[in-house]
Amino acid sequence: MQHKTKLSKYINFLLIIALTLVAIQKTTAQVKIDGVSVVVGKNIVLDSDIEKFKKELLANSEGRIEITDCEMLEQLMMQKLLSHHAVVDSVTVTDAQVADRVDRNIAYFKQQYGSEEKMVDAYGFNDVADLKSEMYIIEKENLLIQKEQQNLTEKIDVTPEEVRLYFNGLKENGELPEFQAEIEMAQIVMYIQPTEAENKRIVDKLNELKKEIEDGASIRLKAIINSDDPGVANNGGRYPVTKESNFIKEFKEMAFTLEVNEVSEPFKSDFGYHLMQLHEIKGNTRIASHILIQPKIEDAVIKETKEKVEAIKQEIIDGKITFEEAVKKYSEDKETKNNNGLLIYGPTGETTFDLTRMDPALYARVNDLNKDEITDVFYDQTREGEKMFKFIVIKDKTDTHTAELVNDYEKIQQLALQKKRQESITKWAKDKIKETYIKLGEEHRKCTFEKNWTKENSK
Repeated sequence: MQHKTKLSKYINFLLIIALTLVAIQKTTAQVKIDGVSVVVGKNIVLDSDIEKFKKELLANSEGRIEITDCEMLEQLMMQKLLSHHAVVDSVTVTDAQVADRVDRNIAYFKQQYGSEEKMVDAYGFNDVADLKSEMYIIEKENLLIQKEQQNLTEKIDVTPEEVRLYFNGLKENGELPEFQAEIEMAQIVMYIQPTEAENKRIVDKLNELKKEIEDGASIRLKAIINSDDPGVANNGGRYPVTKESNFIKEFKEMAFTLEVNEVSEPFKSDFGYHLMQLHEIKGNTRIASHILIQPKIEDAVIKETKEKVEAIKQEIIDGKITFEEAVKKYSEDKETKNNNGLLIYGPTGETTFDLTRMDPALYARVNDLNKDEITDVFYDQTREGEKMFKFIVIKDKTDTHTAELVNDYEKIQQLALQKKRQESITKWAKDKIKETYIKLGEEHRKCTFEKNWTKENSK
């Protein structure tokens, strides 16, 4: 029973990865003849879909899940059945909802690979815009499936007695789940800000470069000499920009504001200060070059910021202010300031982190701490280059353990609810399979499925 619960979770979490790889295979220049495994309504599952999905599932579950090709095919058919009937039932999703999911997944993949270039290369696309275009199709289907499931199960709930019976059933069968060690953390952040004099120095420098470029100097050469953009050595600071590109907001807005050959005023982003020149307009694409200069921060400013953060920590230790009050008063991190400093684990959107899957550097700082203990003040830096000092407090922590009804009630309740909802969807699927066009490839008709996909002996 628990095996299937874990499998269902992995199926939902890995669907975008597997389908993304399928989409990538379809868009590569090397064409491969691919057989159709099954047709569900107007949706098809290819032979390659099963293999790709299986590889991703096994890789991401670290070998903890064993699944046959037939089991994998049935999971994929179930997704296609839900997708088909979401359209039949006129389920809708907005462009904004899909775009938000795409952006979050792009950000997650980018973090995993370390850079935008490595991410694009890994998935075999020419640029981020192409990748986002494919992911848009995938995420739209995922959202349709999710909404169809929600519509089917929104009125389903579990009572405390049902939770108790579910737990006792797992216990009697020796199937109580093991919950991994988890931690909940909150932070206070203070950014290391350059002085006004340093900001003025950069703006003045960019204004000088602006005049020289307007007088005929090459922005490419000026970028190679002056820019802090790491890509300048390869492209001279020149980029194609679309409104869908994964550039920062300020960069895209400026590219679509300028006239051809016009040089912008210096403008600021989280990366530093920019100067931009627009070269060409090609349909929805702008070809632009920029120079990026990042402010230099004096040692005295770094030292002063660290001392301020250490003083805040001491105030909390001395009981002069609560951690939550300190977050509201001092923390400068926009994402956590209004959430009492709580850190969110990106892939799940939850406040709990699985210690076994945590970033190694963060793990080293928090692993030996107990609830309510605080890390040392330490230096950190965002992908955009923003520098900061911070400290983290452990809000909650649990060790790896076998499920207990009292201490893990909420998790067990969710498992019981998930099981009840899954049973409802299974009943719905059995009815819908009868009225949905389904065609299985000959080799897959030999599979033993939980549901009657072959419609043999059905009335």
